Amino acid sequence: MEEIILILDFGSQYTQLIARRVRELNVYCEIHPYNKIPEMTKNIKGVILSGSPFSVSDKNAPQINLSKIRKKYPVLGVCYGAQYIVQQCGGEVLPSEIREYGRANLSNINSENELTKGLSEGTQVWMSHGDTILNAPDDYEVIAGTSDVQFAVYHIKNEKTYGIQFHPEVYHTTEGKILLRNFVSDICGCGGSWTPSSFIETTISGLKQKLGNDKVVLGISGGVDSSVAAVLLHKAIGKNLHCIFVDNGLLRKYEFESVLDQYQHMGLNIKGVDAKDLFINRLKGVSDPEKKRKIIGNAFIKVFDDEAHKIQDVKWLAQGTIYPDVIESVSVNGPSATIKSHHNVGGLPDFMKLKIVEPLNSLFKDEVRKIGNALGMSPDILNRHPFPGPGLGIRILGEITNEKVRILQDVDHIYVEGLKENGLYHKIWQAGAILLPVQSVGVMGDERTYENVVALRAVGSTDGMTADWSQLPYEFLAKISSDIINKVKGVNRVVYDISSKPPATIEWE
Repeated sequence: MEEIILILDFGSQYTQLIARRVRELNVYCEIHPYNKIPEMTKNIKGVILSGSPFSVSDKNAPQINLSKIRKKYPVLGVCYGAQYIVQQCGGEVLPSEIREYGRANLSNINSENELTKGLSEGTQVWMSHGDTILNAPDDYEVIAGTSDVQFAVYHIKNEKTYGIQFHPEVYHTTEGKILLRNFVSDICGCGGSWTPSSFIETTISGLKQKLGNDKVVLGISGGVDSSVAAVLLHKAIGKNLHCIFVDNGLLRKYEFESVLDQYQHMGLNIKGVDAKDLFINRLKGVSDPEKKRKIIGNAFIKVFDDEAHKIQDVKWLAQGTIYPDVIESVSVNGPSATIKSHHNVGGLPDFMKLKIVEPLNSLFKDEVRKIGNALGMSPDILNRHPFPGPGLGIRILGEITNEKVRILQDVDHIYVEGLKENGLYHKIWQAGAILLPVQSVGVMGDERTYENVVALRAVGSTDGMTADWSQLPYEFLAKISSDIINKVKGVNRVVYDISSKPPATIEWE
């Protein structure tokens, strides 16, 4: 059974990053809300208590029963977690006179302690808290401090309970990985055996046992997640996996044909369905982004359900759901407010009567790519930029028409192929073009024009949760702008989006 580090989430914005850092040590971990603690099994090797936007003194501050985990498992409290342990033990935690936020340097490091061994005197850490620990019980020992924070790192004597008042998971804590390795490997005793090859072996074996000779249907998109899910399922059940690729008329130019060709060369049992007219007709006259998403989603379900019924005795629906989707759906305060309504979790209508199988629902996006690489999949699939489920439907602002789709497909094709030809495609996370619902005056030849404006978007990111706009070379942007205006009928102006996320989102709708 896999070793697990349990991360209890008190609502910190950094909780997913803690999980990613632990997994970089080849140790499996799971995030659970503090108020939905799972059964504590023997394969749980340690517990990390996350930070929180709350103060421990707040009336509605999250609370747990520490007696269930303390002295039974190694525990590491991070920021709020560290302060909560002290408060519950009778120590004193009060608002800081100066809010401790930003870079600080550790001093008086106890290099003999298992948690702090290997840390350099003066090493930089990242503080982000409004409270601080003033006093702690006698059995607490300080094993590192800073110029402003006495209890920067503490250890409760005679037990494996630790607290830190900084974030080891962020980039600005330069030796955070050493501290996390000390906790996970030395204190918790995890062997670091969770690798892509072990995941593949365990997952395929589990799928064989779970699915047996049942038939499974999978809606495939050409993206990384559904493709890796398909290969894992194919290795487990072979031709009992039926893949369906729907052309909703909102794909990139030539994408339907090229993706089908790629999958057929991989030996997958796949059927392509041309449903362009259905989608475009249903979207006629609709401009509201949320309505467009719902129409596209419902139309996809109709087409997918029709095709699934043509396959006899299907028992399972496979989905490419990944771990951030799962975390989002069981957040500390319940599912987050709807920003957009198209991710995989909970999207299956009752009438389909299929059981769900999600082979990637414990993985982050970068881990999915590592699994695909270990499976020997093509870099063209694994390194493909993320593409929204509703496709160009949310990159055409306003009503969708066949003519607008044609314009945007042509613009997008010139842009993306230009990125590839100039060695820029793999240096950015995601790129695409947006057709704006405005027209501008221009001059083409000797004639005055009044035509469409397109915006180009390119961002850098690791997981899409935050993103910075990419500083593409001016020479490249000038060439692409010229190519688009000269080659795409209906466009006379090109702009470049220089907004980061937050506050902007990656997609415009």
